[in-house]
Amino acid sequence: MAPVVTSVSPTQGNPAGGTPVTINGSGFTGATVVRFGANLATNVVVMSNTQITARTPPGSGTAKVTVTGPTGTSTQNVFFTYTTVAAPVLTALSPTSGPTGGGNTVTITGSNLTGATQVLFGAAPATILTNTATQITVSAPAGTGTVNVAVTTPGGTSNSLPYTYTTVSAPTLTSLSPASGPTSGGNTVTLTGTNLTGAVQVLFGATPATILTNTATQITVTAPAGPASVVNVTVTTPGGISNPLSYIYVAAPVVTGVSPQFGPDTGGNSVTVTGSGLALASAVHFGPSLATGFTVISDNQLTATAPPGTGTVVVTVTTPGGTSTLGPGNPYYTYLGAPVINSLIPDEGSSFGGDSVTINGSNLTYTDSVTFGGVPASFSVLSDSLAVATAPAHAAGTVNVQLHTPAGNSNTLPFTYDPV
Repeated sequence: MAPVVTSVSPTQGNPAGGTPVTINGSGFTGATVVRFGANLATNVVVMSNTQITARTPPGSGTAKVTVTGPTGTSTQNVFFTYTTVAAPVLTALSPTSGPTGGGNTVTITGSNLTGATQVLFGAAPATILTNTATQITVSAPAGTGTVNVAVTTPGGTSNSLPYTYTTVSAPTLTSLSPASGPTSGGNTVTLTGTNLTGAVQVLFGATPATILTNTATQITVTAPAGPASVVNVTVTTPGGISNPLSYIYVAAPVVTGVSPQFGPDTGGNSVTVTGSGLALASAVHFGPSLATGFTVISDNQLTATAPPGTGTVVVTVTTPGGTSTLGPGNPYYTYLGAPVINSLIPDEGSSFGGDSVTINGSNLTYTDSVTFGGVPASFSVLSDSLAVATAPAHAAGTVNVQLHTPAGNSNTLPFTYDPV
């Protein structure tokens, strides 16, 4: 049976000839002639019964590709088109050096790179990974010294750029700073170690980070996003892949409540903050103001010393996972001015008690106790400036009347109990 030709790759090339092609089919064993139209191909090599490599002869237009062997000549309509294709031009290699063992990825940048059929490092072919009109990535072959890198396309062979094989030590990582961060990523992480020059990739687990700066002993990156978990961070350089270091993705903290929810505007009181993800707290804020101190009790609770402030504010906790935001619960804290008593009407009454006493003052809304000489009285708060108390029974004499709110004790005013 005569040879069968099923395809040719590439399907077009320079009219001047010399384009490397691969012919696929069957029945190629013993083939002696490959023609492009009426013209004989050169450098014909029968790779197997199903594949032949060759270089095109000069030609024009569209030429039928045929293979002739001991049993005849192929008849299938497989064509090669002669067209003026611009020669490839190389402008850059990245990196420009790598290990003698090869295997590292090299990016070749230039123009007219579409349809690359071969990339040579010296005389050694590289494995083509990706190919566009302006960029090719390859896996470098093994080699030594400095070699020329060139690309062959249907338009011809490019200029060459130097690539140096070096004995490069593998990178080593000694620390990450910080060693934890938010699940949303975006934070800057500094990697410290040795042999870090020429880093081509930094992985957080399986996700690449964006490399910002790179020296022999330090790399800074923008961490990618990741789920709340522990991942390994590694660096790849021309010398290989580093040891891994652990990085913790931390979920953002959540504040669901504060107790008490009121306190003096002078601050200084202890407030219990509850929520989740609080164990790694680095700061607690009452509105814009930083708490003067805090103690982590558990992942769900901490105590903070309230700073001075005014009005109602949101209490937030900051961890490596970020700063808590408004969500479920009640993270609000209200600052109160100290209560003040301006007058008592009347300011005297019966020792039997029961007299209704109007208390005029300020900051009375959150009054939680009224005492006459230390004896609790029943009371009602009518407004922030007005409360009414029922004087308890007391021995004749003058006693101090005082109010208390979450902001503390008021001043005192005298109340006189008349003898019976």
